[in-house]
Amino acid sequence: MERRELARALSNPQDISCPPRIREPWSVLGVTGSPGVGKSCIVDKIVKSWVDEGDKVAVLAIDPSSPVTGGALLGDRMRMSSVDANDSVFFRSIATRNVPGGIPAMLDRMIDLLFHEGWRKIIIETVGSGQSEVRVVAVADRILLVEGPGRGDIIQAEKAGIIELSDIIAVNKSDLPGAEKVAQEIKLSLEMSDTKPPAILLCSAESGDGISELIETINDLPNAKGPSIAKARERLLSANQEILLNHPDFSDVLKSLVADEISIADAMALLKGA
Repeated sequence: MERRELARALSNPQDISCPPRIREPWSVLGVTGSPGVGKSCIVDKIVKSWVDEGDKVAVLAIDPSSPVTGGALLGDRMRMSSVDANDSVFFRSIATRNVPGGIPAMLDRMIDLLFHEGWRKIIIETVGSGQSEVRVVAVADRILLVEGPGRGDIIQAEKAGIIELSDIIAVNKSDLPGAEKVAQEIKLSLEMSDTKPPAILLCSAESGDGISELIETINDLPNAKGPSIAKARERLLSANQEILLNHPDFSDVLKSLVADEISIADAMALLKGA
């Protein structure tokens, strides 16, 4: 499938029939973290390294939706030099469409399609919006959490849940004051967890310090360390959300709910066919 044809197919993945991807060995890396920590710069370094190793890499950057057009608002392509004029890289910005959880309902099918078309390394870069980031575990095989100095109380970030589901944590901008303190705070907070903590690495996408070590650690990631029950729960919730949002009567039920003609219980019954 050529690039233009693939791009069109990704716009309507429900119309394409392809088998679900094989999750082992892992192929989908979810990259998450708050805005401004340097996720796109880290992704750019990872993509360059994988391409140099001979991999075909696809990047799906999930951006907030424009309230006017409904399309992707940010356009991370501008911050990723690795996507320019490289046949081994496929980049696509995807709008959240204001879906609860910040993960588009069809994302899993998009990934299956990319995998079916030969893209064996796929990166999902999330919006970076706190608690909604947990939903990325529904589609990604491994999770990289990017943090940085000046993030405020790191313990508050832990409440989002994603920090405990991450397979590796990178504290970017290590050349700035406070980076080592952030890494230490994360380490101390995770020591209170019952599960084995993920690797915590300091790096700087700007200077290149620690980047090779980060990529080597990512490449060597074993089976997911995050709680399997939590990840299975998010996959189930994501599948249920997709069913509801794609119901043919969803818009009509939503309008009736807004008009106070039905209750939430009635709406759920209608959408579930009860």
